[in-house]
Amino acid sequence: MFSLGKLRLALACLFVILTVNFMVAQKPLNSNGNLVPDGKHHGVPGQSQLAPTPDTVVTGNGINYHGGPVLKANPVPYYVIWYGNWNGTGSNTQTTVSLVEHFISTLGGTAYEHIATTYGDNSGNVSGNVSFGGHTFVNSSTNLTDTSLRTTVANAIASGALPKNANGVYLVLSSSNINETSGFCTQYCGFHTHSTISGSDIKYAFVGNPDRCPSGCEIQRTGPNSPSTNVGGADGLINVLAHEQFEAITDPDLNAWFDSSGEEDSDKCNFNFGTTSTCTSTSVCSSAGKAAGAKFNVNFGSHDWMIQQQWKNAGGGGCVLHL
Repeated sequence: MFSLGKLRLALACLFVILTVNFMVAQKPLNSNGNLVPDGKHHGVPGQSQLAPTPDTVVTGNGINYHGGPVLKANPVPYYVIWYGNWNGTGSNTQTTVSLVEHFISTLGGTAYEHIATTYGDNSGNVSGNVSFGGHTFVNSSTNLTDTSLRTTVANAIASGALPKNANGVYLVLSSSNINETSGFCTQYCGFHTHSTISGSDIKYAFVGNPDRCPSGCEIQRTGPNSPSTNVGGADGLINVLAHEQFEAITDPDLNAWFDSSGEEDSDKCNFNFGTTSTCTSTSVCSSAGKAAGAKFNVNFGSHDWMIQQQWKNAGGGGCVLHL
């Protein structure tokens, strides 16, 4: 028989174990006790994922400024590294490549990207303008690690495949057969970070193909731009990319804009899409998207997109699709 004394001892041990696990799972603390972003608190559904006067840091809108820089180039160039096999099937195709690059090419200056102009540092504000700066392909079947992710970016720069630009963002997009071993699909769907590469502070992000784990990272199995039913990876990629690119501009070195919980602006609206519409026969959605009644919430570049809202640093704050 399990005695009451043994039960009490077992419960006490369990409490200690749970307490230790909670402490281990917490994000790192900065000197004033506030949680700080680790670059990976992104992308998993359910995870707690007005323009200011120019050259002025605006606070008091549910997110705090910590002194670091924002990216203020006009435009901020995005360089894409397509990692894995992008000549495959499903969403691992050149159709996806073209769609994602079209999204990036038409994102700059939109009402959606203009939300970023509510963020600034002591020398200026984000422009709200971005551009597609070029791409390169890394054909590989090897899973990525945090170390090899950095190496992949460094190699693209060192080889001349992509220019070195400390004012841009390098996006590593992986095909669905590729894992990022530090937690893709379980801890995050994408993340952004920075590192000194070739003597410069280079900002980069990992964006995994959600078709690897549709229940964890994909908005809907058939998206507004899906080439066929149950191939939602391209739209899913674009949603994760929308999240990471916004944070990479407003918190590029993980020391600019985040709240007391360590959540960056996109985290505060993670998988929050606001008002949505349904693809119909009169929509510009793909045939598969129309047939499935896929959802979308913004339109630009002659496409319907389903992308998360972003936190505005104005008017008390809030998740919005435009100012």
